[in-house]
Amino acid sequence: MAKVSGKIFDLVLFAKLSTYIKPFKSTYYFVMISAILLSSFSTVTPYLLKVTVDDYIRPKDYQGMIFLVILMFLSLLLEVVFQFLFVFYANLLGQKVIKDLRVKLFNKILHFKMAYFDKTAVGRLVTRSVNDIETIASIFSQGLFMIIADLLKMVLVAGVMLYVDWSLSVIVFLVLPIILYATRLFQMSMKKAFEEVRVQVANLNSFVQERISGIKIVQLFSREKIEYDNFVSINKKHKKAWLKTVWFNSIFFPVAEISSSITIGLLVWYGGLNVISGGDVSLGTIFLFIQMSQMLFRPLRQIADKFNSLQMGMVAAERIFEILETHSNIEDKGTLKPSQINGNICLKKLGFSYNQGERIINDISLEIKSGETIALVGATGAGKSTIINLMSRFYEFDSGNITIDGISIRKYDLKSLRNKVSVVLQDVFLFADSLFNNITLFDSQISKDKVIEAAKNIGVHDFIESLPNGYDYNVKERGVMLSTGQRQLIAFLRAYISEPSILVLDEATSSVDSYSEEIIQRAIDTLTKGKTSIIIAHRLATVKNADRIVVMHKGDIVEQGTHDELLKFKDGYYAKLYNVQFAEELTV
Repeated sequence: MAKVSGKIFDLVLFAKLSTYIKPFKSTYYFVMISAILLSSFSTVTPYLLKVTVDDYIRPKDYQGMIFLVILMFLSLLLEVVFQFLFVFYANLLGQKVIKDLRVKLFNKILHFKMAYFDKTAVGRLVTRSVNDIETIASIFSQGLFMIIADLLKMVLVAGVMLYVDWSLSVIVFLVLPIILYATRLFQMSMKKAFEEVRVQVANLNSFVQERISGIKIVQLFSREKIEYDNFVSINKKHKKAWLKTVWFNSIFFPVAEISSSITIGLLVWYGGLNVISGGDVSLGTIFLFIQMSQMLFRPLRQIADKFNSLQMGMVAAERIFEILETHSNIEDKGTLKPSQINGNICLKKLGFSYNQGERIINDISLEIKSGETIALVGATGAGKSTIINLMSRFYEFDSGNITIDGISIRKYDLKSLRNKVSVVLQDVFLFADSLFNNITLFDSQISKDKVIEAAKNIGVHDFIESLPNGYDYNVKERGVMLSTGQRQLIAFLRAYISEPSILVLDEATSSVDSYSEEIIQRAIDTLTKGKTSIIIAHRLATVKNADRIVVMHKGDIVEQGTHDELLKFKDGYYAKLYNVQFAEELTV
């Protein structure tokens, strides 16, 4: 959680935001000039009223009064114009800044390594990318620039008051510290309150996102009542956090209003006595001070209110920059971008652990020749999928090396490496879009004719054509409109069309229905032909047909050989796995 500084304004944080203002300097300067002119014209109008009362109304100079009224009208008109320009361009600047900031944040998230997502809730990242980014816009639209404009107005008002009558100014300034102190307390309290609000908003978003994504599990295990109660508890915390802000507002604004009313009463009392006794305070001056005291106190109340927006924006900015300054990217310093690779893979004393001190891969060595198909088998947790994750550079290995064609994978350009290594996972993710876009992953260079030809080659064209709208069929979120086997076929086609040099099937056939098994086996045969292939599978046919089977146990390679060779070791790991997992399948 970001630390609550309690500062009125975090200059360091704003300096970071300012880098996003630089491309829009002209808009920024126009906003500042508009703020200055707005403050000036808003101060001119009440002073013209004083002059009108004292110099034209009391002496009954109606000609001069009409001239002053015209001047006040022009002043008010200009004030309205610059008010419009100020508000419009301040909001425009805010939207321009958060547009660039949102793009940079999303790009940063896209390049985080898998370890970051293992420890970070998706709901929190959604909150940062949407809610918090939008809140930052308030720093410019309703926060900082509005406060600057109000402060300029207050300085001008105070200057005019001192110039006109110092004794009436003293009355106003005696009450001013009370409002200033209340404003300071209000700001500090709201800073802490809004920090808590952002925490609870993130918790709420994360909870809702996870439960909706896992709604099948919730209903399958009849957890509706439990999750409902959990949501009620989280929602109460969310409400409690917001009620703190309501409480502080409820206290501050009545205090500010009472202080303002007391000031007006004192001005009328003192100024009226002075006028009655023949002093040097004029009736127009009393009008001026009553109006200007409101102009002095009202910005203070508004500044306190705008601190709500400013503080929320600052809290959101802290959270955004916390992500932007997180160093959790796979280093992409490689420069090699070969148009083709042979696919000779070598693991040299490879070691890895997800958590420090908990070794998952124990200094293993393995050579895979170009065009060879090997199967990785072993119990859950043996480290099979971890090897694939390391080879694709989703994680960085701790020791040893992985080479492709004799070159360390760290010397390859990351994008180029992943383009040459295609992975088909057990859990196929499909976007809420057409089948065509899910196959091409929105690559405009892949034509529909090429997709159709590829689908025919691996035997899935007829299946796709049987769907409503064929290749334009919308599979909805996560591909819920397709069966597990159908989603798997789409994953095979996606891999095939990318024309990889190295193919990885990570439990890609474990959840396939019997109807799709024959099509999938044909797809596998087509996919693996002429490619270096690594298959992690439990299906007997796939494992038996591999050129070599590598057996893993607790992060070590314990056996290697063909299916028949490994079965000769009656007490070997593979023989035991075969008897437990494959014997029943063999008899079917």
